[in-house]
Amino acid sequence: MFLPVVLAGGSGSRLWPLSRQNYPKQFLALSSENSMLQDTLARLDGLAHQAPVIVSNYAHRFIVAEQLRQANQENSTIILEPLARNTAPAIVLAALSAVGTGQARDGDATGLAADAHSDPVLLVLAADHYIANTHAFHQAIEQALQLAQDGRLVTFGITPTHPETGYGYIHTGAPLHEGFELQAFKEKPDAQTAQAYLDSGDYLWNSGMFLFKASAFLNEVQRLCPELLEDCKRALAAAQTDSYFTLVPEAEFAQCLAESVDYAVMEHTDKGAVVALDAGWSDLGSWASIYESSEQDAHQNSVRGDVLTHQTQNSLVHSHHRLVATVGVENLVVIETADAVLVANKDDTQAVREIVDQLKAKQRPEYLAHPMVHRPWGHYETVDQGDRYQVKRIYVAPGESLSLQMHYHRAEHWIVVSGTALVRCGDEERLLSENQSTYIPLGVQHSLSNPGKVPLELIEVQSGAYLGEDDIVRFDDRYGRL
Repeated sequence: MFLPVVLAGGSGSRLWPLSRQNYPKQFLALSSENSMLQDTLARLDGLAHQAPVIVSNYAHRFIVAEQLRQANQENSTIILEPLARNTAPAIVLAALSAVGTGQARDGDATGLAADAHSDPVLLVLAADHYIANTHAFHQAIEQALQLAQDGRLVTFGITPTHPETGYGYIHTGAPLHEGFELQAFKEKPDAQTAQAYLDSGDYLWNSGMFLFKASAFLNEVQRLCPELLEDCKRALAAAQTDSYFTLVPEAEFAQCLAESVDYAVMEHTDKGAVVALDAGWSDLGSWASIYESSEQDAHQNSVRGDVLTHQTQNSLVHSHHRLVATVGVENLVVIETADAVLVANKDDTQAVREIVDQLKAKQRPEYLAHPMVHRPWGHYETVDQGDRYQVKRIYVAPGESLSLQMHYHRAEHWIVVSGTALVRCGDEERLLSENQSTYIPLGVQHSLSNPGKVPLELIEVQSGAYLGEDDIVRFDDRYGRL
């Protein structure tokens, strides 16, 4: 029995334009019909484990909650970070949350109880990894469990298949039960060094996945990085918890060391161990790696969506909103979304982040979010906009509702396309069905709900001098956004 801890806080720029800061790759369906977060949780089916702990960014809280609901994982604990501080604070917060308020035992500086329930074995996973062979993954976990029970901090090293320069490496030491001593971590090497690592047979790729008892990990943090442990304790003690989330306050969390768990703990511990994992692993860190892990046709093309190809070879072509056609090209990546198209040489996809940097420098919205924006009640998509007007397609899930709100600078027209809308406008409340419409004047309190059993879809036409999303004054909100 172990407790999965899934790190889902990355912002992601290497898979632009599909991945955006407000909707990064862990929430995308890249290797199956499910999101990568959902695939990560589904990969644990068949193993004895507790309800997962998810650590994510505050900005993504409703995306996480909705994807967990879709995956029937609503009993998960969701810890929200107000800002990014790398993996060490995230894992410490999860470990402290897992051990709760147990009584300290002799020689234990962290205040942990001795029983297995309050001192669980933590399986730390990234939410955005791809693993082809689930059976081999399960076997590696079973091999690592004994080492973890013995007090080892176990990491999983990926059996290398080629001299990769984009990953860090782990130098394995003397054999242990079902694994090896962890001798050293190595930074991303150049091509010649990577080939030497591969030829030696003593090096594994660093996966960033771990298995250890909460007490063993926290005691090493206490020994090696005591300030981090104390800062995380203060931050978690000040956290606000409701029925959905545990929100860590920004002022306290900002004091925590912004460091990876490798640098803070694993590179310095004398309790490290590594278990080899040969399961078709990839971190899907570029469009080239997406291509390598996907099915390809007779011309070595990986296509998705509405795509036509002619004399096209060795290419990745994804369409998400319209027809994409390629003629006489090879070794390309073509990614089409509603508001952006990427065309890149497949060998240069790591440089996509340079485009994202340009978008950020120019303050363009394409780096931040898609035209479709997810909310706890559903989503909306901007379909047209111009001077003093904006048109959105709005989807409200059954039983959900938008906040009671008003706008200082815009009026709105709502036209119901399908479903039933319960509309409050000022002191009036009425039901609207398909093809009916209503007008929301500027400055009037209003709300929109879906009381039915089927989704509500409507078209919203906004008009006014300012149409930004920050022109919303909320008076009542079931999702705590006041």
